[in-house]
Amino acid sequence: MTGLDREAARALAARPEAARLLAVLDGGGEETRIVGGAIRNALIGRPVHEIDLATTALPEETARRARAAGFKPVPTGIEHGTVTVVVDGTPFEVTTLREDVETDGRRALVRFGRDFAADARRRDFTVNALSLGRDGEVRDYAGGLADLAARRLRFIGDAAARIREDYLRILRFFRFHAEYGEGPLDRDGLAAAIAGREGLARLSRERVRAELLKLVAAPRAAEAAAAMEQAGLLERLVSCLGDAGRLGRSYGLDAVSRLGAHLVRSAADADRLRTELRLSNAEHAHLLAYAAALARLLSRQETVDESEARRSAVLHGPAALLAVLAATKGEPRPRVDPAAEKLAGRLARGEAPLPRLPLTGAHLLAQGARPGPELGRRLAAERTAWIEAGCPGEWPGDQK
Repeated sequence: MTGLDREAARALAARPEAARLLAVLDGGGEETRIVGGAIRNALIGRPVHEIDLATTALPEETARRARAAGFKPVPTGIEHGTVTVVVDGTPFEVTTLREDVETDGRRALVRFGRDFAADARRRDFTVNALSLGRDGEVRDYAGGLADLAARRLRFIGDAAARIREDYLRILRFFRFHAEYGEGPLDRDGLAAAIAGREGLARLSRERVRAELLKLVAAPRAAEAAAAMEQAGLLERLVSCLGDAGRLGRSYGLDAVSRLGAHLVRSAADADRLRTELRLSNAEHAHLLAYAAALARLLSRQETVDESEARRSAVLHGPAALLAVLAATKGEPRPRVDPAAEKLAGRLARGEAPLPRLPLTGAHLLAQGARPGPELGRRLAAERTAWIEAGCPGEWPGDQK
């Protein structure tokens, strides 16, 4: 299979902690393999951050063997057959092979099994159904190797059936395509996603939030998001239309900034997303800052120069400033001086210090100002004037 690094995949089983765990769990009447995303990423040269295993052993046997070897078993998902085994500080999720007996689109009733092929066929996409034994051989029961080589994302078997098992797979279809796919979306998968769109209402807002944040961070997020919007799926999730152009231009920024570039045009949008996606206070504040910086810069007739970059960074934060400049780059407004764009990047990366008002209440008291509310009002007025002056390093009244 061209374009796939088989040696990198084999090397997963040779990693010291993984090799020790496999030696303990594989054998003695049981078989254990590495499964899923670790193999997929290794084959295409992507970083592997965690390794998951599947085993014929029941959870109790997995835990017993782990303890006997001096490892730490943690029953993180025991009802679904998952035990997290910690080996020298490295966690591995070990899940007993299983089959879905009954699903309701969100949760599955499972029974444990001993058939790796059957376990593979219950997974979502062909590229996620690969397994790797201690011998370094990649097993493929669903055509995942060919799809991975072609950078093609397909559901395993009947796409509609896979979606009915868990409607979150609609979002995962677009997210994994944005991360690993090339070319157009799989036709059968797209048709099944559209046909199953009513099921999106059954998903928790927290699950939707997690998937959307992963999607907007992916390399081809703009194309996937545009396809979701064209299919009428995006508006069902967040009650608005997105801006795929701004999403694409903000690639490389953090996920919340990219979410803002895609879906936020005003503070009202940030407030709505907070409710619909159960955003944290910090995420909501980030989107509000983006909305404020966007409104300020879009209203400017003049070119954004370094002075305005400093003003906006002080008022709304360097991250919000950088996100707005990235998302709107090439649009009629704002017009941005290259030096201001460079400064925004340096401020956001911490390479340049954020300007601070070189005047404190102590300075004003030393000049004879009285403590109390009037001092606070005067200091606020000085700060406003300092910002409008471009945040200079020296300021009248600074008696240091």
